[in-house]
Amino acid sequence: MVGSIDKVVLVTGASSGIGEATARELAKTGARLFIGARRRERLRALADELGETVAWRELDVTDGADFEAFVEAARARFGRVDVLVNNAGVMPLSPLAALKRDEWKRMVDVNIHGVLNGIAAVLPRFVAQQSGHVVNVASVAAHMVMPTAAVYCGTKHAVRAITEGLRQEHDEIRSTLISPGVVATELGHDITDAAVAAALTGWRKKSLAPDAIARAVRYALEQPEGVDINEVIVRPTAADM
Repeated sequence: MVGSIDKVVLVTGASSGIGEATARELAKTGARLFIGARRRERLRALADELGETVAWRELDVTDGADFEAFVEAARARFGRVDVLVNNAGVMPLSPLAALKRDEWKRMVDVNIHGVLNGIAAVLPRFVAQQSGHVVNVASVAAHMVMPTAAVYCGTKHAVRAITEGLRQEHDEIRSTLISPGVVATELGHDITDAAVAAALTGWRKKSLAPDAIARAVRYALEQPEGVDINEVIVRPTAADM
């Protein structure tokens, strides 16, 4: 198969948006996929549509034990694990003065702890087999800060730092940071600040389709051993930020 990826790839946040698009894109390559998210019915429907090389399990990335079980289920189904795409994330933006502590905690739990839980679940396996690839989906927010997004940007800056740390600590493991600009997804559906929600609608007038990010993930995975695509930023051509 031209452009084939003979690997077992785990994708989180796969029930919609970038995660779903990544599963669809990688399924074209012949990769064996194990997809996870909290919305099991969407996962089941996607796996049924994509065929027998795609399996699924409900996943809460904030639960380290659940992530461990997710990775073990993938190994049991396909015999090994080669790639983790840490894609799950949340973005309930608000001004700091709004003091939305529960939303801050949720962002830290999903966007930072979720990534760390994924790394912890695959890292011993990757070290043992002397190969593996962690792809962390961050955001242009990993490279900038803007009003109403201080906490969100902080979580994505952390993902960028964690990804770089993984690269420096492990020569045998590839690490990639994918930083999307504005993408037409459900991200931000949980914004409770009316003014910020309205602003997000305006930002999304210049947005990418999720498959643009999926192709960036595929590009990173298609590289030969010894080539590591460390960072990719993907923005709409007409993006303001």
